[in-house]
Amino acid sequence: MLRFMYLTLIFLSVWNTSVQPASALLKKTMDESVKEELTAFVSRLFTDRAQYLIDHDKDHLMKHYVQDIASSRHALHREIARGDYVKAWAEHRGLHFTDAHSHVRIVRIVERGNEIFISAVQSLRLDYAYTHSRQPVQSFGIGTRHGFTLTKKNGMWQILREWYLDPLEENPKLIPDSSGMIFRPHEERKDGSTLEEEQAVPSNRKQRYNRQKAVDYANKYAGTAWGAGHNNRYNQKYRDYSGEGGDCTNFASQCVGDQEEGGGLPKKAGWRHIPSVGGTQTWVQTDAFKNFLIHSGYGRVIASGSFEQIVKPSDRFPKGAIAALKPGDLIAYVMKGDVDHFAIVVGFDVLGYVLVNCHSADRYRVPFDLGWDKHTRYILIHIRD
Repeated sequence: MLRFMYLTLIFLSVWNTSVQPASALLKKTMDESVKEELTAFVSRLFTDRAQYLIDHDKDHLMKHYVQDIASSRHALHREIARGDYVKAWAEHRGLHFTDAHSHVRIVRIVERGNEIFISAVQSLRLDYAYTHSRQPVQSFGIGTRHGFTLTKKNGMWQILREWYLDPLEENPKLIPDSSGMIFRPHEERKDGSTLEEEQAVPSNRKQRYNRQKAVDYANKYAGTAWGAGHNNRYNQKYRDYSGEGGDCTNFASQCVGDQEEGGGLPKKAGWRHIPSVGGTQTWVQTDAFKNFLIHSGYGRVIASGSFEQIVKPSDRFPKGAIAALKPGDLIAYVMKGDVDHFAIVVGFDVLGYVLVNCHSADRYRVPFDLGWDKHTRYILIHIRD
């Protein structure tokens, strides 16, 4: 959490102070031809980055950076490392990425002498297939917010420096082993529904927690991630904590607690969001939220441990503790003894891999461990119906 807060503060200081309001931008006119040129460059940049995640051809990247400037080289090496991690993670999980699609929306363009500052939002779709299976291709989405400075060299726009919070920024050497993990195709029921759908749909008895609505909420408001609804926007009814340490816990609370669209858990013991004010500590702070769920009786810890521990079969969990999660349950991610992040389980892929949604950075139906390393511990929390 401390690392995320540090990166957030750096990024937002650039995003907020360097980017002028729209009214100010109107005073500094820019030729439409230049705007079109910049828009085309940004679209091409993110398309090339997406393609690099698939074929790992560095030529997609090299042309966009100034090799003799340290900040530009740093930005380039970060993208190369990102591709290395994605490739290594896929190999560890017995799958491969087949395609990637990028959509980018430019938020601001500001001229600074001979340089251009741009803030933009990318929605990235990644498709994958299991290497030794004929199951259909699966897709998930990631959303990222970027701020970068461009310069023109030899008639081409290139990146001088860039800032963004990357959910795929991990060390490929620290990916945990999944050899003990059991992959299981989802069972199709006679009525055409999957076991996942049966688990998410409430029974006829009155229930305190509506799993399906919690999942629907998570899918609708997953923000900038590809696949999310609501025009890739957060629910504006709630305060956005992205610039205050992260919005992940706020989003998890919304999913399980929103009375109109979400899971509908009753507000109690100070766990609430106050309009125009924001969320209480138990609503927005990771450790406080985890403690509230357990002590209130709303949640029950299924198991906790490292990746290897929660996926390994045992007498109690023949398919691993991770398989005991249902859509609408939560996962707390622990780093150095503190809860660092929260995500909500929204389903499973064709071989039963647990998929999650979250904010900061935005994820839509992403494999639960992507972007985390062997030092991460997981707390699997079942929300009582």
